[in-house]
Amino acid sequence: MADRVTVIGWDGSPLTTAARAALGAATLVAGAAHHLALPEVPAGAERIRLGSVALAARRIAGHRGTAVVLADGDPGFFGVVRTLRAPEFGLEVEVVPAVSSVAAAFARAGMPWDDAQVVVAHRRTLRRAVNVCRAHTKVAVLTSPGAGPAELGLLLEGVHRSFVICEELGTAHERVSVVTSDKAADHTWRDPNVVIVLGGPAGPGTAGETGGWIAGRDPSAGPRGWSLPADAYGGDLKEGETQLLRASQLARLGPRVGDLVWDIGCGSGAFAVEAARAGAAVLAVDSDRAACARTDVAARRLGVQLQIVHGTAPHVLENLPEPDVVRVGGGGAAVVSAVADRRPQRIVTHAATRDAAELIGRDLTEHGYGVECALLQSVELDTRAWTEKERSVAFLLSGVLPRRSA
Repeated sequence: MADRVTVIGWDGSPLTTAARAALGAATLVAGAAHHLALPEVPAGAERIRLGSVALAARRIAGHRGTAVVLADGDPGFFGVVRTLRAPEFGLEVEVVPAVSSVAAAFARAGMPWDDAQVVVAHRRTLRRAVNVCRAHTKVAVLTSPGAGPAELGLLLEGVHRSFVICEELGTAHERVSVVTSDKAADHTWRDPNVVIVLGGPAGPGTAGETGGWIAGRDPSAGPRGWSLPADAYGGDLKEGETQLLRASQLARLGPRVGDLVWDIGCGSGAFAVEAARAGAAVLAVDSDRAACARTDVAARRLGVQLQIVHGTAPHVLENLPEPDVVRVGGGGAAVVSAVADRRPQRIVTHAATRDAAELIGRDLTEHGYGVECALLQSVELDTRAWTEKERSVAFLLSGVLPRRSA
Protein backbone atom coordinates (compact mmCIF):
# COMPACT_ATOMS: atom_id res chain seq x y z
CA MET A 1 0.00 0.00 0.00
CA ALA A 2 1.18 3.53 -0.72
CA ASP A 3 2.79 5.16 2.32
CA ARG A 4 0.89 8.39 1.70
CA VAL A 5 -1.64 9.59 -0.89
CA THR A 6 -2.06 13.31 -1.49
CA VAL A 7 -4.81 14.59 -3.77
CA ILE A 8 -4.00 18.01 -5.21
CA GLY A 9 -6.63 20.20 -6.76
CA TRP A 10 -5.46 22.34 -9.66
CA ASP A 11 -7.30 25.40 -10.95
CA GLY A 12 -4.61 26.83 -13.22
CA SER A 13 -3.00 28.99 -10.56
CA PRO A 14 0.51 28.30 -9.19
CA LEU A 15 0.68 25.34 -6.84
CA THR A 16 0.76 26.07 -3.12
CA THR A 17 3.82 25.33 -1.00
CA ALA A 18 2.10 22.25 0.44
CA ALA A 19 1.19 20.99 -3.03
CA ARG A 20 4.73 21.50 -4.37
CA ALA A 21 6.23 19.69 -1.38
CA ALA A 22 3.91 16.70 -1.79
CA LEU A 23 4.51 16.55 -5.53
CA GLY A 24 8.27 16.84 -5.13
CA ALA A 25 8.34 13.80 -2.84
CA ALA A 26 6.05 11.66 -5.00
CA THR A 27 7.19 8.34 -6.45
CA LEU A 28 3.87 7.92 -8.32
CA VAL A 29 1.80 10.68 -9.92
CA ALA A 30 -1.66 10.18 -11.43
CA GLY A 31 -3.53 12.79 -13.43
CA ALA A 32 -4.72 13.96 -16.82
CA ALA A 33 -2.20 14.64 -19.59
CA HIS A 34 -1.99 18.37 -18.78
CA HIS A 35 -1.35 17.55 -15.11
CA LEU A 36 1.45 15.10 -15.88
CA ALA A 37 3.09 17.77 -18.06
CA LEU A 38 3.50 20.19 -15.14
CA PRO A 39 7.16 20.99 -14.48
CA GLU A 40 6.77 20.17 -10.78
CA VAL A 41 6.16 16.45 -11.53
CA PRO A 42 9.38 14.57 -10.60
CA ALA A 43 11.18 13.14 -13.62
CA GLY A 44 11.69 9.76 -11.98
CA ALA A 45 8.13 9.30 -10.71
CA GLU A 46 5.87 6.61 -12.15
CA ARG A 47 3.09 8.30 -14.12
CA ILE A 48 -0.49 7.12 -14.51
CA ARG A 49 -2.78 8.72 -17.07
CA LEU A 50 -6.03 9.15 -15.14
CA GLY A 51 -8.97 7.54 -16.90
CA SER A 52 -10.79 5.18 -14.56
CA VAL A 53 -10.22 6.47 -11.03
CA ALA A 54 -11.00 3.01 -9.62
CA LEU A 55 -8.24 1.40 -11.71
CA ALA A 56 -5.80 4.12 -10.65
CA ALA A 57 -6.78 3.57 -7.02
CA ARG A 58 -5.94 -0.14 -7.30
CA ARG A 59 -2.52 0.66 -8.72
CA ILE A 60 -1.92 3.25 -6.00
CA ALA A 61 -2.98 0.75 -3.33
CA GLY A 62 -0.31 -1.65 -4.59
CA HIS A 63 2.41 1.00 -4.85
CA ARG A 64 5.25 1.14 -2.34
CA GLY A 65 6.06 4.81 -1.87
CA THR A 66 4.28 8.15 -1.86
CA ALA A 67 1.54 8.89 -4.39
CA VAL A 68 0.00 12.11 -5.66
CA VAL A 69 -3.24 12.39 -7.62
CA LEU A 70 -3.79 15.64 -9.55
CA ALA A 71 -7.34 16.69 -10.42
CA ASP A 72 -8.95 19.81 -11.85
CA GLY A 73 -10.73 22.11 -9.41
CA ASP A 74 -11.74 20.94 -5.96
CA PRO A 75 -11.23 17.15 -5.92
CA GLY A 76 -13.69 16.82 -3.03
CA PHE A 77 -16.58 18.32 -5.00
CA PHE A 78 -17.88 15.68 -7.43
CA GLY A 79 -14.25 14.63 -7.72
CA VAL A 80 -11.80 11.80 -7.23
CA VAL A 81 -11.73 11.88 -3.43
CA ARG A 82 -14.97 9.88 -3.10
CA THR A 83 -13.58 6.97 -5.13
CA LEU A 84 -10.13 7.05 -3.55
CA ARG A 85 -11.66 6.88 -0.07
CA ALA A 86 -13.77 3.81 -0.89
CA PRO A 87 -13.20 1.10 1.77
CA GLU A 88 -12.04 -1.53 -0.73
CA PHE A 89 -8.87 0.45 -1.51
CA GLY A 90 -7.86 1.12 2.10
CA LEU A 91 -6.17 4.41 1.24
CA GLU A 92 -5.49 7.22 3.70
CA VAL A 93 -5.99 10.40 1.69
CA GLU A 94 -4.79 13.95 2.33
CA VAL A 95 -6.42 16.66 0.21
CA VAL A 96 -5.00 19.98 -0.98
CA PRO A 97 -8.07 21.72 -2.43
CA ALA A 98 -8.40 24.35 -5.13
CA VAL A 99 -11.22 26.52 -6.41
CA SER A 100 -13.91 24.25 -7.86
CA SER A 101 -14.70 24.55 -11.54
CA VAL A 102 -18.27 25.51 -10.63
CA ALA A 103 -17.09 28.39 -8.44
CA ALA A 104 -14.67 29.46 -11.19
CA ALA A 105 -17.43 29.36 -13.83
CA PHE A 106 -19.75 31.56 -11.81
CA ALA A 107 -16.84 33.90 -11.05
CA ARG A 108 -16.17 34.26 -14.79
CA ALA A 109 -19.87 35.01 -15.28
CA GLY A 110 -19.84 37.50 -12.38
CA MET A 111 -22.78 35.79 -10.70
CA PRO A 112 -23.55 34.43 -7.22
CA TRP A 113 -24.12 30.68 -7.08
CA ASP A 114 -25.45 29.91 -3.61
CA ASP A 115 -28.92 29.67 -5.19
CA ALA A 116 -27.83 27.32 -8.02
CA GLN A 117 -28.44 23.62 -8.47
CA VAL A 118 -25.29 21.67 -9.36
CA VAL A 119 -25.51 18.45 -11.39
CA VAL A 120 -23.12 16.09 -13.13
CA ALA A 121 -23.95 14.99 -16.67
CA HIS A 122 -22.65 11.67 -17.96
CA ARG A 123 -24.28 9.69 -20.72
CA ARG A 124 -26.20 7.70 -18.10
CA THR A 125 -27.30 10.76 -16.10
CA LEU A 126 -27.78 13.27 -18.92
CA ARG A 127 -31.58 13.00 -19.02
CA ARG A 128 -31.89 13.62 -15.29
CA ALA A 129 -29.51 16.59 -15.51
CA VAL A 130 -31.67 18.04 -18.29
CA ASN A 131 -34.78 17.56 -16.12
CA VAL A 132 -33.14 19.65 -13.39
CA CYS A 133 -32.46 22.35 -16.00
CA ARG A 134 -36.14 22.24 -16.98
CA ALA A 135 -37.28 22.64 -13.38
CA HIS A 136 -34.89 25.28 -12.05
CA THR A 137 -33.81 28.77 -13.07
CA LYS A 138 -30.08 28.46 -12.33
CA VAL A 139 -28.18 25.20 -12.79
CA ALA A 140 -24.48 24.45 -13.15
CA VAL A 141 -23.79 21.33 -15.21
CA LEU A 142 -20.45 19.55 -14.93
CA THR A 143 -20.31 17.94 -18.35
CA SER A 144 -18.45 15.01 -19.88
CA PRO A 145 -17.78 13.77 -23.43
CA GLY A 146 -21.11 12.83 -25.01
CA ALA A 147 -23.01 14.79 -22.40
CA GLY A 148 -21.97 18.35 -23.10
CA PRO A 149 -23.50 21.66 -24.15
CA ALA A 150 -24.73 20.38 -27.51
CA GLU A 151 -26.53 17.41 -25.98
CA LEU A 152 -28.04 19.60 -23.25
CA GLY A 153 -29.37 22.01 -25.85
CA LEU A 154 -30.88 19.26 -27.99
CA LEU A 155 -32.70 17.66 -25.06
CA LEU A 156 -34.03 21.04 -23.88
CA GLU A 157 -35.99 21.46 -27.11
CA GLY A 158 -39.05 23.60 -26.46
CA VAL A 159 -37.61 25.10 -23.26
CA HIS A 160 -35.80 28.42 -23.67
CA ARG A 161 -32.64 28.71 -21.60
CA SER A 162 -29.41 30.72 -21.82
CA PHE A 163 -26.08 28.87 -21.61
CA VAL A 164 -22.87 30.33 -20.19
CA ILE A 165 -20.29 27.81 -21.40
CA CYS A 166 -16.88 27.86 -19.70
CA GLU A 167 -14.27 25.79 -21.54
CA GLU A 168 -10.88 24.65 -20.21
CA LEU A 169 -11.02 26.85 -17.12
CA GLY A 170 -7.68 27.78 -15.64
CA THR A 171 -5.71 27.04 -18.80
CA ALA A 172 -4.26 29.26 -21.51
CA HIS A 173 -7.12 28.09 -23.76
CA GLU A 174 -9.89 29.19 -21.39
CA ARG A 175 -12.97 30.53 -23.21
CA VAL A 176 -16.36 31.74 -21.97
CA SER A 177 -19.31 31.89 -24.41
CA VAL A 178 -22.95 32.87 -24.01
CA VAL A 179 -25.50 31.25 -26.34
CA THR A 180 -29.17 30.33 -26.24
CA SER A 181 -29.90 26.65 -25.65
CA ASP A 182 -31.25 26.13 -29.17
CA LYS A 183 -27.92 27.28 -30.65
CA ALA A 184 -25.61 25.15 -28.48
CA ALA A 185 -25.67 22.23 -30.92
CA ASP A 186 -24.38 24.48 -33.71
CA HIS A 187 -20.90 24.62 -32.17
CA THR A 188 -18.10 22.28 -31.18
CA TRP A 189 -17.11 22.67 -27.52
CA ARG A 190 -13.82 21.79 -25.89
CA ASP A 191 -13.60 19.51 -22.86
CA PRO A 192 -13.61 19.94 -19.97
CA ASN A 193 -16.36 22.51 -19.69
CA VAL A 194 -18.97 23.75 -17.25
CA VAL A 195 -22.35 25.00 -18.46
CA ILE A 196 -24.35 27.50 -16.43
CA VAL A 197 -27.99 27.11 -17.50
CA LEU A 198 -30.17 30.16 -16.84
CA GLY A 199 -33.78 30.96 -17.58
CA GLY A 200 -37.38 31.17 -16.51
CA PRO A 201 -39.07 33.82 -14.42
CA ALA A 202 -37.92 34.34 -10.85
CA GLY A 203 -40.49 32.99 -8.42
CA PRO A 204 -41.69 34.56 -5.17
CA GLY A 205 -39.34 32.32 -3.19
CA THR A 206 -36.21 33.51 -4.99
CA ALA A 207 -33.63 35.07 -2.71
CA GLY A 208 -33.52 38.84 -3.05
CA GLU A 209 -30.82 41.35 -2.28
CA THR A 210 -30.49 40.08 1.28
CA GLY A 211 -29.52 36.61 0.03
CA GLY A 212 -30.79 33.19 1.01
CA TRP A 213 -30.12 30.93 3.96
CA ILE A 214 -29.47 27.54 2.28
CA ALA A 215 -27.53 26.55 -0.81
CA GLY A 216 -29.45 25.45 -3.88
CA ARG A 217 -33.23 25.30 -3.94
CA ASP A 218 -34.90 26.90 -0.92
CA PRO A 219 -37.27 24.23 0.47
CA SER A 220 -39.29 26.89 2.29
CA ALA A 221 -40.16 28.83 -0.88
CA GLY A 222 -43.87 29.21 -1.53
CA PRO A 223 -46.80 28.39 0.76
CA ARG A 224 -46.45 25.69 3.40
CA GLY A 225 -48.21 22.38 2.87
CA TRP A 226 -49.01 19.99 0.04
CA SER A 227 -52.23 19.62 -1.93
CA LEU A 228 -53.11 23.29 -1.61
CA PRO A 229 -56.78 24.30 -1.38
CA ALA A 230 -58.81 25.33 -4.41
CA ASP A 231 -58.45 29.06 -3.78
CA ALA A 232 -54.68 28.75 -4.41
CA TYR A 233 -55.63 27.94 -8.01
CA GLY A 234 -58.35 30.50 -8.49
CA GLY A 235 -61.08 28.37 -6.91
CA ASP A 236 -61.92 26.64 -10.20
CA LEU A 237 -60.95 22.96 -9.93
CA LYS A 238 -62.31 20.08 -11.96
CA GLU A 239 -63.79 16.98 -10.32
CA GLY A 240 -60.53 15.07 -10.77
CA GLU A 241 -58.51 17.76 -9.01
CA THR A 242 -60.02 17.63 -5.54
CA GLN A 243 -57.59 18.25 -2.73
CA LEU A 244 -57.56 14.75 -1.22
CA LEU A 245 -57.45 12.98 -4.60
CA ARG A 246 -54.52 15.21 -5.59
CA ALA A 247 -52.70 14.40 -2.35
CA SER A 248 -53.18 10.67 -2.94
CA GLN A 249 -51.94 10.94 -6.53
CA LEU A 250 -48.83 12.84 -5.43
CA ALA A 251 -48.16 10.25 -2.73
CA ARG A 252 -48.41 7.38 -5.23
CA LEU A 253 -46.15 9.02 -7.81
CA GLY A 254 -43.58 10.60 -5.47
CA PRO A 255 -42.18 13.16 -7.96
CA ARG A 256 -38.63 14.24 -7.12
CA VAL A 257 -35.64 16.20 -8.39
CA GLY A 258 -34.37 14.75 -11.68
CA ASP A 259 -37.75 13.30 -12.69
CA LEU A 260 -39.81 14.33 -15.68
CA VAL A 261 -43.53 14.27 -14.87
CA TRP A 262 -46.31 14.25 -17.44
CA ASP A 263 -49.61 15.73 -16.26
CA ILE A 264 -52.12 14.86 -18.98
CA GLY A 265 -55.32 16.84 -18.70
CA CYS A 266 -53.75 19.43 -16.41
CA GLY A 267 -56.98 21.42 -15.90
CA SER A 268 -56.27 24.24 -13.48
CA GLY A 269 -52.63 23.19 -13.11
CA ALA A 270 -53.00 22.15 -9.47
CA PHE A 271 -51.28 18.77 -9.80
CA ALA A 272 -48.62 20.06 -12.23
CA VAL A 273 -47.68 22.93 -9.92
CA GLU A 274 -47.41 20.68 -6.88
CA ALA A 275 -45.24 18.15 -8.71
CA ALA A 276 -42.98 21.05 -9.70
CA ARG A 277 -42.88 22.26 -6.10
CA ALA A 278 -41.32 18.87 -5.27
CA GLY A 279 -38.44 19.77 -7.59
CA ALA A 280 -39.46 17.68 -10.60
CA ALA A 281 -39.59 18.86 -14.21
CA VAL A 282 -43.19 18.89 -15.44
CA LEU A 283 -44.85 18.77 -18.84
CA ALA A 284 -48.46 19.90 -18.42
CA VAL A 285 -50.68 18.78 -21.33
CA ASP A 286 -54.23 19.83 -22.14
CA SER A 287 -56.43 20.11 -25.23
CA ASP A 288 -58.17 23.19 -23.80
CA ARG A 289 -56.27 26.44 -24.34
CA ALA A 290 -58.06 28.00 -21.37
CA ALA A 291 -56.75 25.18 -19.15
CA CYS A 292 -53.22 25.78 -20.45
CA ALA A 293 -53.58 29.48 -19.65
CA ARG A 294 -54.85 28.74 -16.11
CA THR A 295 -51.94 26.38 -15.54
CA ASP A 296 -49.48 29.04 -16.68
CA VAL A 297 -51.02 31.59 -14.31
CA ALA A 298 -50.89 29.13 -11.39
CA ALA A 299 -47.24 28.27 -12.09
CA ARG A 300 -46.23 31.93 -12.18
CA ARG A 301 -48.19 32.72 -9.03
CA LEU A 302 -46.49 29.92 -7.09
CA GLY A 303 -43.05 30.46 -8.65
CA VAL A 304 -42.42 27.12 -10.37
CA GLN A 305 -41.15 26.20 -13.83
CA LEU A 306 -43.50 24.28 -16.15
CA GLN A 307 -43.52 23.45 -19.82
CA ILE A 308 -47.11 23.63 -21.08
CA VAL A 309 -48.12 21.67 -24.17
CA HIS A 310 -51.41 22.36 -25.95
CA GLY A 311 -52.73 19.28 -27.75
CA THR A 312 -54.99 16.25 -27.59
CA ALA A 313 -53.75 13.00 -26.04
CA PRO A 314 -52.75 10.40 -27.01
CA HIS A 315 -51.50 11.90 -30.32
CA VAL A 316 -49.68 14.84 -28.72
CA LEU A 317 -47.67 12.46 -26.51
CA GLU A 318 -45.73 10.91 -29.38
CA ASN A 319 -43.02 13.57 -29.52
CA LEU A 320 -42.73 14.34 -25.82
CA PRO A 321 -39.49 13.39 -24.00
CA GLU A 322 -39.33 10.24 -21.89
CA PRO A 323 -41.37 10.49 -18.64
CA ASP A 324 -40.48 9.00 -15.26
CA VAL A 325 -43.96 9.23 -13.73
CA VAL A 326 -47.30 10.20 -15.24
CA ARG A 327 -50.66 11.44 -13.98
CA VAL A 328 -53.54 10.96 -16.38
CA GLY A 329 -56.20 13.47 -15.40
CA GLY A 330 -58.31 13.00 -18.51
CA GLY A 331 -58.71 10.83 -21.58
CA GLY A 332 -59.65 7.54 -19.98
CA ALA A 333 -58.40 4.08 -20.86
CA ALA A 334 -57.10 4.97 -24.33
CA VAL A 335 -54.74 7.61 -22.96
CA VAL A 336 -53.63 5.39 -20.06
CA SER A 337 -52.80 2.63 -22.56
CA ALA A 338 -50.77 5.04 -24.72
CA VAL A 339 -48.87 6.21 -21.65
CA ALA A 340 -48.15 2.63 -20.57
CA ASP A 341 -46.59 2.03 -24.00
CA ARG A 342 -43.93 4.60 -23.05
CA ARG A 343 -43.02 2.60 -19.90
CA PRO A 344 -42.84 5.27 -17.17
CA GLN A 345 -41.96 3.96 -13.73
CA ARG A 346 -45.34 4.91 -12.28
CA ILE A 347 -48.77 5.93 -13.56
CA VAL A 348 -51.74 7.28 -11.60
CA THR A 349 -55.23 8.05 -12.79
CA HIS A 350 -58.79 8.01 -11.50
CA ALA A 351 -62.13 6.71 -12.65
CA ALA A 352 -65.70 7.68 -11.79
CA THR A 353 -67.12 4.11 -11.94
CA ARG A 354 -65.97 0.63 -11.03
CA ASP A 355 -66.37 -0.58 -14.61
CA ALA A 356 -64.10 2.18 -15.88
CA ALA A 357 -61.59 1.40 -13.15
CA GLU A 358 -61.57 -2.31 -14.06
CA LEU A 359 -60.98 -1.50 -17.74
CA ILE A 360 -58.00 0.69 -16.92
CA GLY A 361 -56.65 -1.76 -14.37
CA ARG A 362 -56.76 -4.68 -16.80
CA ASP A 363 -54.94 -2.66 -19.45
CA LEU A 364 -52.19 -1.67 -17.01
CA THR A 365 -51.82 -5.31 -15.95
CA GLU A 366 -51.48 -6.38 -19.59
CA HIS A 367 -48.69 -3.82 -19.95
CA GLY A 368 -46.80 -5.45 -17.07
CA TYR A 369 -47.67 -2.98 -14.32
CA GLY A 370 -48.50 -3.95 -10.76
CA VAL A 371 -51.91 -2.35 -10.17
CA GLU A 372 -53.54 -0.97 -7.03
CA CYS A 373 -57.00 0.54 -6.79
CA ALA A 374 -58.74 2.30 -3.91
CA LEU A 375 -62.16 3.88 -3.59
CA LEU A 376 -61.69 7.36 -2.15
CA GLN A 377 -64.60 9.15 -0.53
CA SER A 378 -64.23 12.57 0.98
CA VAL A 379 -66.79 14.78 2.66
CA GLU A 380 -66.02 18.44 3.22
CA LEU A 381 -67.73 19.96 6.25
CA ASP A 382 -68.76 23.52 6.90
CA THR A 383 -67.18 23.98 10.33
CA ARG A 384 -69.47 26.85 11.23
CA ALA A 385 -72.45 24.50 11.45
CA TRP A 386 -70.63 21.15 11.06
CA THR A 387 -72.83 20.24 8.13
CA GLU A 388 -71.90 18.51 4.91
CA LYS A 389 -70.66 20.97 2.32
CA GLU A 390 -69.34 18.83 -0.53
CA ARG A 391 -68.90 15.10 -1.22
CA SER A 392 -66.63 13.47 -3.81
CA VAL A 393 -66.09 9.83 -4.78
CA ALA A 394 -63.41 8.46 -7.12
CA PHE A 395 -61.53 5.25 -7.85
CA LEU A 396 -57.78 5.91 -7.55
CA LEU A 397 -55.65 3.63 -9.73
CA SER A 398 -51.88 3.36 -9.75
CA GLY A 399 -49.51 1.21 -11.77
CA VAL A 400 -45.88 0.46 -10.97
CA LEU A 401 -43.37 -1.33 -13.18
CA PRO A 402 -41.89 -3.97 -10.85
CA ARG A 403 -38.42 -3.96 -12.39
CA ARG A 404 -38.14 -0.16 -12.27
CA SER A 405 -40.01 0.65 -9.05
CA ALA A 406 -38.28 3.43 -7.14
